[in-house]
Amino acid sequence: MKHNSFYGKYIKRLLDLIFSGIGLIVLAPVFLIITVLVRLRLGAPVIFKQERPGKNEKIFLMYKYRTMNDTRDSSGKLLPDDERLTKFGKLLRSTSLDELPELWNIFKGDMSIVGPRPLLVEYLPLYNKEQRRRHLVRPGLTGLAQVNGRNTVSWADKFKFDNRYIETLSLFNDIKIIGKTMIKVFVREGISADDNITVQKFEGNK
Repeated sequence: MKHNSFYGKYIKRLLDLIFSGIGLIVLAPVFLIITVLVRLRLGAPVIFKQERPGKNEKIFLMYKYRTMNDTRDSSGKLLPDDERLTKFGKLLRSTSLDELPELWNIFKGDMSIVGPRPLLVEYLPLYNKEQRRRHLVRPGLTGLAQVNGRNTVSWADKFKFDNRYIETLSLFNDIKIIGKTMIKVFVREGISADDNITVQKFEGNK
């Protein structure tokens, strides 16, 4: 299988380490600006942390900038996501700036620059054998599914793209995905499905 190729086993991780390290240094001023803006507009904590399954289903903490406030109803319950997602939060998501802290996950080895996106831990028991293959490689900041519709494609198609990525893993394909990602981010395409402020939950195979 392609994920066991020389590139998949050795070169890919080395490139992740180099480029995420460079990104953390070069983008330090951007991190500082966004951190201050998030703190002023949305409050603390600035970083949203959530457990996600990584390679071989090992659980890790994924870091993102928070995009929602903590507004609650009269009973103290958090309001729905669409009511807590502010204009500033939408801007962070549409420009993918909310995902910049994931560079630290890549540097640490939890993630890769390119790979299947890390999904929720609660989905693990819902996968079939083919869908579970997405954990044969490190999850990515971007991936094949993200450049083919991102949050607007069906779950079935996302899993197909994930498996196709694993089967065709190569430096050339990673470069192509990174290039397409830059275009998608620039035009802010495929951020969310038309009827959902966030991606629709995976409810298993029916």
